[in-house]
Amino acid sequence: MKINWDNLPQHIAIIMDGNGRWAKQHTIGRIRGHKKGAQAVKTVVRTCREIGIKYLTLFALSVENLERPQEEIKALMSLLEEYLSKETVELQKQEIRLTTIGEIDNLTPTVKEKLLQAKACTSNNNRMILNLALSYGGRDEIIFAIKKLIQESKDNKVKIKDINKDMFGGYLQTYGMPDPDLLIRTSGEYRISNFLLWQLAYTELYFTDVLWPDFKKEDLLEAIANYQKRERRFGLISEQLKKNNNNKS
Repeated sequence: MKINWDNLPQHIAIIMDGNGRWAKQHTIGRIRGHKKGAQAVKTVVRTCREIGIKYLTLFALSVENLERPQEEIKALMSLLEEYLSKETVELQKQEIRLTTIGEIDNLTPTVKEKLLQAKACTSNNNRMILNLALSYGGRDEIIFAIKKLIQESKDNKVKIKDINKDMFGGYLQTYGMPDPDLLIRTSGEYRISNFLLWQLAYTELYFTDVLWPDFKKEDLLEAIANYQKRERRFGLISEQLKKNNNNKS
């Protein structure tokens, strides 16, 4: 595996899938699978920080996940609270800023409090952004943005004729971040599951059969190496890209 360290994706997004199947394979409860998955989170965050990835967005909890059995939801909240309690100091030490997208009001009060504390504590860090998608849904995000635009139009703050894709992006929760260059989904599933629907328009997609708890540094580097073999044309043809690159140099 050969990595071009001068051509790293600026923003990596990951759908962390397979905790339940990993637990089933090991004949243990789903909750222990989630605990093992939390260890993989630490590994990936540490690796991204080491190699110089600027933005890492992790799909930690979808709005649909909140409809799972209450015992599992309670365990997920407990794990999130534990992660925040243990890792905030490390995030501060590594100069990693924690941000979130999603409706955090749907989290338990204690988890929300810990989350807000962690975000405040790391708010001045600038070496890397760790962005957690919590109680997040891509369609909900787009609808919320549309509602806000409609209201601002009624208040004469926005003119309909001025709305374009760049302006619309400013109403999304990822405002200020570049769109993901690379999306990784683990566990052999081939879908994006209502994740960053607007932002993934030209993202390179990488699917692996590795279950999330087994996802290691080598798996992340393999995904990056695969990404670097691709030509990102953004709707253009190769000759146009070469011409544009020549004009920039």
